[in-house]
Amino acid sequence: MNGLNKNMVGGLIGALVLNVIHSAAKRFDDKAPEVDKVGEEAMQKTVRFAGFKPPKGNALVAATFGADVASNAMLYTLIGYGGKKNMLLKGALLGTVVGLATLTIPEQAGLDASPIKKTDRTKLMTVAWYVIGGIAAGLAIKTLGKE
Repeated sequence: MNGLNKNMVGGLIGALVLNVIHSAAKRFDDKAPEVDKVGEEAMQKTVRFAGFKPPKGNALVAATFGADVASNAMLYTLIGYGGKKNMLLKGALLGTVVGLATLTIPEQAGLDASPIKKTDRTKLMTVAWYVIGGIAAGLAIKTLGKE
């Protein structure tokens, strides 16, 4: 598998791991971050700004999920660049940066950040999930690079 494909597949794996953790945790912990709610608000505002009628209900959930997976996959793809060493560390560091950005960017963009800032534990989970996604992506890229 060439480098670009390996990085893309690894990034997608990291993004899917992130979303599985997110979805599962919301079912078991009422303090779990609800990044999807922030994403849905962003999706509605962006579509409205572009002059279109935003989706609602299941269509909104699906569009937001697709955009979330695609954007996180692209971010996690970056882990594979810059050499083959320290993939897990690069994944953890990128995940930390993206997780911290997730806590700060929504308010700067005029979005309601309360679903991801309910408590300190909520904030910690937000960052931790991005770190886990980054590590999963790094591991996948490293493993795919051995083929």
